[in-house]
Amino acid sequence: MFVPIMDDAPVRSIRHAYVNDGFIIVSTLIYVVFQSGLVIDANQQAVLSFGLIPSVLFGDAVLPAGFEIAPAWTTLGSSLFLHGGWLHLIGNLLFLWVFGDNVEDDLGHVRYALFMLLCGVGGGIAHAVTAANVDAPLVGASGVVAGVVAAYVMLHPQVKVWVLVFYRLPLRLRAFWIIGAWAVFQAGNALLSGSEQVAWWAHVGGFLTGAVLVVALKRPEVPLFDRDLVARVEARSAPSEGPI
Repeated sequence: MFVPIMDDAPVRSIRHAYVNDGFIIVSTLIYVVFQSGLVIDANQQAVLSFGLIPSVLFGDAVLPAGFEIAPAWTTLGSSLFLHGGWLHLIGNLLFLWVFGDNVEDDLGHVRYALFMLLCGVGGGIAHAVTAANVDAPLVGASGVVAGVVAAYVMLHPQVKVWVLVFYRLPLRLRAFWIIGAWAVFQAGNALLSGSEQVAWWAHVGGFLTGAVLVVALKRPEVPLFDRDLVARVEARSAPSEGPI
């Protein structure tokens, strides 16, 4: 639908988005080393052992011998670092690169790490309880990305973002319109996907989790909905008082 390129929101409270960039680096290394086939050909082992399989998570099935490395519940977290291909990896990490630093700035490092994990877990649970194929592994940071996007639009809806619409047309639009269209697209696909393999409900679950958590986890001095930006604009546009 669209690809984010960059945004206009500055990072004001932190020197570096260590958690966001760390997630990007670790996810990339895991994919390159274990899943791409370029270093170790362990993609099947990684996906089955550390991907989220609803039937295994809920105890209705067990993994084949040699694949059960960690308790099933831990796959709610481990699956977030695995991806289904280069496009899947790059797409997810590009969203985090553009939007994640500002959300980490507004939450702080520790709370942002907790936020990412809980959004991923929320997305994973939403997928697990709605999955048409309960034996298919879920991998990817889609729930995390959806949560970060939700937090961003609640914190900075008025910020302008450069995107490639339909992957070709560059436009600079307010985050509210871009992310609003993205959210409608995800929800629509979740309702209409049927047996489709894309984990649309993981996106919806992550988005809703992020929208709730950002209110509780943001720094106390950070306003929602760009209220500080609106106040500054109104102050600049107000007529000045002076002698008549």
